[in-house]
Amino acid sequence: MKADLHCHTHLSDGQHTPTFVIERARANLVTHLAITDHDVSQALPQAMGYQDLKLINGVEISCLWEAFEIHIVGLFVDPTNTHLQTLLSTQQVRRRERVAQIDAKLTALGTAGLLPNLLAKPAVALTRSHVADFLVANNVCKNRQKAFKTYLNRSGKLFVAAQWCDHTEATRAIKAAGGIPVLAHPGRYAMNKTKLNRLLECFTAAGGEGLEASYPNIAPDMNQYLMQLAEKHGLYLSTGSDFHDAAAHWTDVGKFPTLDRAAAQRGIWHHPTWGQHDNTQPPARLKTL
Repeated sequence: MKADLHCHTHLSDGQHTPTFVIERARANLVTHLAITDHDVSQALPQAMGYQDLKLINGVEISCLWEAFEIHIVGLFVDPTNTHLQTLLSTQQVRRRERVAQIDAKLTALGTAGLLPNLLAKPAVALTRSHVADFLVANNVCKNRQKAFKTYLNRSGKLFVAAQWCDHTEATRAIKAAGGIPVLAHPGRYAMNKTKLNRLLECFTAAGGEGLEASYPNIAPDMNQYLMQLAEKHGLYLSTGSDFHDAAAHWTDVGKFPTLDRAAAQRGIWHHPTWGQHDNTQPPARLKTL
């Protein structure tokens, strides 16, 4: 089993179509693929006929915990669920409003056309990465990194604070849609260990069930620490490439550290919901969560 449970398409800030990502997964021998676009969840029936790939409907919801922006992945969500779609629609509106505010600031600085440019793209969820690409394309910045540092981060000239939902609201919407809530890339948040542990306490109390413990560029010591936290809080372990762009040399669909045998026994493929959607059999468990 090779499960990539976190990747993106051009429906949010990915560079490729869902079909491209699916074919890339097949070429890389991925057996289970979740497409988890930012604040977007749409059914992908074109993959249902594949015998070598199981497709999982997913989503990645941007939300707030205390003063921190965090991301919660939902796996096996029903994309037609009213509760979920109502929340995602609200998030998408907030994203467009944020870009409109950035557009006004950018126009005042002498560069117009951001919002119309982004609205013409296939993206349902507009992101700061789209803004960064516009800045580069219009010679405002030489690359994405400079765009974020100079313009889009908190001290930047175009900074607009995000108005995301609370983490409990995101978790409940995922569960209402029949999904499994998973905390995405915990090691990337600017938190010390005490804060991260507290986040997981709150996440679990809200109904969170999984923790992403394997993703690109994760430090080995963080990987081990996340496994310890998962055991402490009774969370399943998830894996994902967080794929966005085939041109990025550091990532690809299915590219992430493999969980060792002991950690794999806490794999999210042992969650009861997984079994309801997938007739393939994961390895036998060593113990019950």
